[in-house]
Amino acid sequence: MKTDGTVGGDWLEHPGTQTLMQALEGAGHIALFVGGCVRNALLGEPVGDVDISTDATPETVSDIAEAAGFKPVPTGIDHGTVTVVVQGKPHEVTTFRRDVETDGRRAVVAFSSRIEEDAQRRDFTMNALYADRHGRVIDPLGGLPDLQARRVRFVGDAETRIREDYLRILRFFRFHAAYGDPDGGIDTEGLAACAAFAPGLQAISRERITAELRKLLSARDPAPSVAAMAQSGVLSVILPGADPRALAPLVHLDAAEPPRWLRRLSVVGGDTDRLRLSKAEARDLAALRSALGSLDTPAALGWHLGTALATDAVLARAACFETPPPPGWTAEIRRGAQARFPVTAADLMPDLQGEALGTRLKSLEAQWLATNLTATREALLKGT
Repeated sequence: MKTDGTVGGDWLEHPGTQTLMQALEGAGHIALFVGGCVRNALLGEPVGDVDISTDATPETVSDIAEAAGFKPVPTGIDHGTVTVVVQGKPHEVTTFRRDVETDGRRAVVAFSSRIEEDAQRRDFTMNALYADRHGRVIDPLGGLPDLQARRVRFVGDAETRIREDYLRILRFFRFHAAYGDPDGGIDTEGLAACAAFAPGLQAISRERITAELRKLLSARDPAPSVAAMAQSGVLSVILPGADPRALAPLVHLDAAEPPRWLRRLSVVGGDTDRLRLSKAEARDLAALRSALGSLDTPAALGWHLGTALATDAVLARAACFETPPPPGWTAEIRRGAQARFPVTAADLMPDLQGEALGTRLKSLEAQWLATNLTATREALLKGT
């Protein structure tokens, strides 16, 4: 965690980024880095997207970019955002804004020339940090102490921020999972506001809810945040019937594995009608939930599901039953994923045809699985 009020890194020193910042400043405008890039740089976390905030209007940003030989793309022009690609690197350049009207789902904004107004409309104090092109941090709302304490706190009044966009309820828990101090607890004012306005999430699209839940469950340890969601009544709004008790054991068990959000969702359970899952995600989640109640061996799971999904299933099942995975389970999954059922339809023809053939193949497959995929072709065919 940097404490000297400056940020740096390859993202800031990128020649294209510096050229764009200088072009905006050279035209007499303010140009500041904002949000995630500043926050993550201060925390020593990887920086992904680079967002720039400016007092120049979108039209002016486009004119400056074109004059400098760059191609501006009006990706969010109604909200003041122009994407400028410089030397292969995209930059979202957004005009300072203030909210004019909000309904809990979307906002009508007016452009502003004041950084303070722009900061006031942001969600959390740790996201209302700016930096100039030299890396000097600007903190108009006093959010730096919150970031240093890893305290996720709404800007101003928590209830007001949530009324502006109910999705901020889920973002509150996600940011606590990603950046909060696990020993410091969750902000009580923010938690109370989230509990009070949880029903507002019903007005949020399934796509937006799913995107936030995916990010939350992909955090290193989302268990404390999800437990707080359950206690506050938020979890039951987006996943009716969910029970997060197995999530903490799963996080412990899967610490050596890349976080996989569906694996974690499978043990949380609940009705997923409020989510927008792809066909592949829905299929995989159904397979995982089915595996939780099965007696299949790791090898059988590997054969049925493949290595990645079988790994999820074994870890999820162990978490739910609060038992360690069986000895040698990873090797068994690989063995199952590579196995081939040794009997083919040709082995049973011409004596069996059609439905009888299919029934016999399924019976032999069940016998093979019962031997943990060890029975040979000869042993299986002996009784035919």
